[in-house]
Amino acid sequence: MLRALITLALVCLLQPAFADERAQTQQQLDATRQDITELKKLLGKLQEEKSGVQKDLRGTETEMGKLEKQVQELQKELKKSESELERLDAEKKLQSARVEQQRLIAIQARAAYQSGRQEYLKLLLNQQNPEKFARTLTYYDYLSKARLEQLKGFNETLRQLANVEQEIADQQSQLLDQKTVLDTQRDQLDKVRKERQLALAKLNDDVKARDAKLQARVQDQADLAKVLKTIEETLARQAREAEEARQKALIAQQEAEKKRQREAEQAATTDAPAPRKPARAAPGPMVSSTGESFGGPFASARGKLPWPVDGRLLARFGETRGDDTRAKWDGVMISAAAGSQVHAVHGGRVVFADWLRGADLLVILDHGNGYLSLYGHNQTLLKSAGDVVKAGESISTVGNSGGQETPALYFAIRQQGRPSDPAQWCRSQG
Repeated sequence: MLRALITLALVCLLQPAFADERAQTQQQLDATRQDITELKKLLGKLQEEKSGVQKDLRGTETEMGKLEKQVQELQKELKKSESELERLDAEKKLQSARVEQQRLIAIQARAAYQSGRQEYLKLLLNQQNPEKFARTLTYYDYLSKARLEQLKGFNETLRQLANVEQEIADQQSQLLDQKTVLDTQRDQLDKVRKERQLALAKLNDDVKARDAKLQARVQDQADLAKVLKTIEETLARQAREAEEARQKALIAQQEAEKKRQREAEQAATTDAPAPRKPARAAPGPMVSSTGESFGGPFASARGKLPWPVDGRLLARFGETRGDDTRAKWDGVMISAAAGSQVHAVHGGRVVFADWLRGADLLVILDHGNGYLSLYGHNQTLLKSAGDVVKAGESISTVGNSGGQETPALYFAIRQQGRPSDPAQWCRSQG
């Protein structure tokens, strides 16, 4: 009977610790599943953004290809214009020769005019052979007309040459302006292309990082599921053992009751007074290390508990944790010097004193009736599971375990497995 009662007591003692660990593991598992869902959404958005940047980059490179083609065509036109200008340069040399020719023609014309005038007068005055005279006049007319036609053609050539040269110069100027505009557009598009290439590279890095984080979260989920399964199996085994112990204790109690009845019947026959059982002493009040009395169970200490350590609140209950708007603080963070003593806010029993993901070096006190207090991110644990502590007793020291930037204590209170604001339980601070 005694062994059954001891087994039942141990099971009842350890079951809340496993149940609390199961609740915490379940919360972590739920949070991990939510993180996985959010990461998948974020990856989807990143993929959409990546597709958009790739589409923009494709459009930019296509536009740059068109501009390159236009620039090449303009370069061909410019080359053609330069060839034409070179040809006109050669024409200018001819023009110089023609200017010289024009000067000589002018000299000849003046000389012919003067000599022709004299010859004409001479022929007219001498009145020599009339046939020769008529033929000479005809020659003079032909020569005169030929010179006039030559001068007219020469002047027309000069005029056309000047017009063509001006047109080519204008066309070349326009082509150069267009080439300057296209070069500017090409430079701008090249800058945009480089920016989009950098954005695409960054998106690729972000996608890889998020994917790695997602894979880590999936692994965490699998690990947490294994832990949760182990806890559930342990609780089920404990429940079976508790039921078996209860049945054995019940049978033993029934046997003891029958035995007492037999003894009572035997004692009644001798009229001897039955021995009186000593009165059980009433349980005393919970006392803190400073001697203050909280007058009863944890529930009656609302608003009267001391804080576990002196310091400044870095994070309050319900505030957003960092940049993640989904994560809320289920406790508080209290800044304190590393190595500062952490005190139990109320008497209880240590049900957990070990490392746990998310709280790192953690102490959990069971205050009875479903009330727990948690103390995390410690430097040193001063108590072990199963230890009974008084209010105000040192249970750990402040640290920054888990990669915290500054030494601080994570402090939380659970009521029937639900987070409760520590500020509602601890005395207000000035």
